[in-house]
Amino acid sequence: MGRTLIVTNDFPPRAGGIQAFVHGLASRRPPESVTVYAPRWAGCDAFDARQPYEVVRHPGTLMLPTRRVARTAAALAGNCDTVVFGAAAPLGLLAPAVRAAGPSRVVMLTHGHEASWARLPLARDLLRRIGEGADVVTYLGGYTRRRLAPVIPESKLVRLAPGVDTSVFHPGAGGDGIRKSLGLEGRPVVVCVSRLVPRKGQDMLVRAWPAVLRHVPGAALLLVGGGPSRQALERAAARHGVRESVVFTGSVPWTALPAYYDAGDVFAMPCRTRLAGLDVEGLGIVYLEASATGLPVVAGSSGGAPDAVRHGETGLVVGGTSPAEIARALAELLADPARARAMGERGRAWIEEEWGWDRVAARFARLLTATGTTGTTGTTGATDTTGTTGTGSAAERR
Repeated sequence: MGRTLIVTNDFPPRAGGIQAFVHGLASRRPPESVTVYAPRWAGCDAFDARQPYEVVRHPGTLMLPTRRVARTAAALAGNCDTVVFGAAAPLGLLAPAVRAAGPSRVVMLTHGHEASWARLPLARDLLRRIGEGADVVTYLGGYTRRRLAPVIPESKLVRLAPGVDTSVFHPGAGGDGIRKSLGLEGRPVVVCVSRLVPRKGQDMLVRAWPAVLRHVPGAALLLVGGGPSRQALERAAARHGVRESVVFTGSVPWTALPAYYDAGDVFAMPCRTRLAGLDVEGLGIVYLEASATGLPVVAGSSGGAPDAVRHGETGLVVGGTSPAEIARALAELLADPARARAMGERGRAWIEEEWGWDRVAARFARLLTATGTTGTTGTTGATDTTGTTGTGSAAERR
């Protein structure tokens, strides 16, 4: 069996959807066949010791396509057949140097930020160069494919979507304990698990919350995660008179996330596109994790996020810039537990059927070999949802 080097800035213990995606891919390969090259992060030594494969850490918290990083990656790639870049931009610029060390195949994953690069002239040129160095460039769904297609040759584009571990994310994953520890027992809870940044829409949840409380008195908004927007969000909650019903957890351990999802009755992340389309949601694996936990989801319509929701079946897609629309969706679900529970059950079934890691891992294994390129007709992790399972003309995801 050939060896694979994964070069990535996105890897645990740093939390995030891309990190979980790349870790999931690595963890489902035979341990002796994988080496991961990633930046250092708080807690990485203990995390790495638990992994069955080799993890090599860059000294800093960010890797750029510099000569130093290129030398290390090339040295690690010397006995590998395939190199995988966990995110094509910007580290994919290292592909020619790394390939020269011996690997015969280069696979690059793309996410939301590569779709944004495709919109800017200079970044678009860099993305085109990155694509030239790849044998396969993956995309998440309809939205990201449409953005990449003018820049990356169609013959190289293959869909690879994240999977969800339904043995980890499931109803009853520990939410009762979280509710008790936070004083939320007996209250309707809307939970958002995400980094606290404007694109994710926690500010719109806070703005919508007074209207939610008018319809569902006693409801609580549980914001899980850290980030630069926390102080602004706390001030906004006080300004809107809802500070006592909004709970901020700060950053929580990666392994604790299933319990925090399970503490909610409804999951909401009303993401929105910002900066003239440059800051956009590529998919939103949090929606899939929430569905796996049995929650109905309320998603923003940014970028590919709607690919992770079957509107009206597993959740609702709302305009991420409309507090009124967000409040209406949340109040409807909180006030109708039977409907919310049915959506959560359908969401769980959908994840089990179409987003399981076994399918994703099998697809990834095929992409690591020369026979794995199947062009745009291939799908993985879920049915290709362009025009079939999400909302809008080409439902997309994170």
